[in-house]
Amino acid sequence: MCIFKAKILNNPMPEFKTPKYDFCINNNPTPKIFDFIRKKYVALTPEEWVRQNFLKFLVQGKKYPPTLIYLEKSLRMGKMSKRCDAVVYDNKANPLMILEFKAPQIALTQNVFDQIARYNATLQVKYLIITNGLKYFCCKIDAKNNSYEFMDDIPEYNLLKP
Repeated sequence: MCIFKAKILNNPMPEFKTPKYDFCINNNPTPKIFDFIRKKYVALTPEEWVRQNFLKFLVQGKKYPPTLIYLEKSLRMGKMSKRCDAVVYDNKANPLMILEFKAPQIALTQNVFDQIARYNATLQVKYLIITNGLKYFCCKIDAKNNSYEFMDDIPEYNLLKP
């Protein structure tokens, strides 16, 4: 059974500034949301609510191909294993963008940015996005000059340059 009003433990999930999207949510016995990228139901946590809304925004609003978005990408960082929330690839399977999702109540601090920057030490992408659904920051990396620039908006997929 699908419902389209998301609630976790009878608390309505926050609405974001992105357009409103329909989701398939199953509340039996615990809330799960259908992840259209992984094509399966996953636990509906506040962070997952942010992820699903933002991914729909990227796919429907910014024309990112869902087949080029990989979720929960494993990374080796020295002896440690970490996971990126999402990585966007180009059509030649080169990573272009790392996305980090946080629950709405989590502030987007320097620590969050440092986390995604550490992931980028391994992947060497051109774009980083962090979001808690209420805010987002997108930056473009200039590896040659060892700098970055915050962007006013998220570029459409066809404007991403490797």
